Amino acid sequence: MEVKAFGATDVGKVRAANEDSFLLDEELKLYIVADGMGGHQGGGYASSRAVAQIKAEILRQEGKQESTQPLSAASGRTPAQIRLKSALLLTNEMLFKKAMEDSTLRGMGTTVTAIQLDHVVANIAHVGDSRLYLMRNGDLLQISRDHSWVQEQVDAGVLSEEEARVHPLKNIITRSLGHDRELIVDLDRREYQPGDRFMLCSDGLTNMVDDETIKQVMRGKDLEASVKELIRLALEAGGQDNITTLIVEIRE
Repeated sequence: MEVKAFGATDVGKVRAANEDSFLLDEELKLYIVADGMGGHQGGGYASSRAVAQIKAEILRQEGKQESTQPLSAASGRTPAQIRLKSALLLTNEMLFKKAMEDSTLRGMGTTVTAIQLDHVVANIAHVGDSRLYLMRNGDLLQISRDHSWVQEQVDAGVLSEEEARVHPLKNIITRSLGHDRELIVDLDRREYQPGDRFMLCSDGLTNMVDDETIKQVMRGKDLEASVKELIRLALEAGGQDNITTLIVEIRE
């Protein structure tokens, strides 16, 4: 299996600082997008520390060939899923404690959407509203589910998808690392095949560029060109938030 990836981030046209962070580690086959929030400097701190801490914890666990519980007792979870969940929970605890100790970071948090490829599947961990998509045979599928107030209203039948897209409260998220002591991490896994593309992105892209446009861009361009074009389109649409896009392609 050959894997290629490209990622980029942009501050956008409105925000003074970029509070997004991302990781592209082809040796670990680990890819993360994090979107920070809260406090004067808390958002950038939360996202950058989360990305670094998750990678460090994955390295530590893999070095010890460690998992937090036997696979048979983990509801069929893969070892990589167990490591990802453990890494996110430990990172959440670290960020929460830091916010309690440092008043300038009080209220900080960060989304995290992460995948780690093993020899068969993409192992997925997700908290917040940064998204993961899969493009296969020209079709685009959103794999992650937003942890947001508007998504809860869509699920309840109160709002339509289009209403949710333009709702003034669309940026209110219901889960993030660092904000609360307790954290629920969504886990998933997807078997991959040659030609698949996984895209991780912050909501600075998806709030500005619709899924149909994303699909058309990813269909017609190589990795680097796709990432750069998506960021350009988000900026052209207003660039109201930081924009981060990372695409991972499975090759023969």
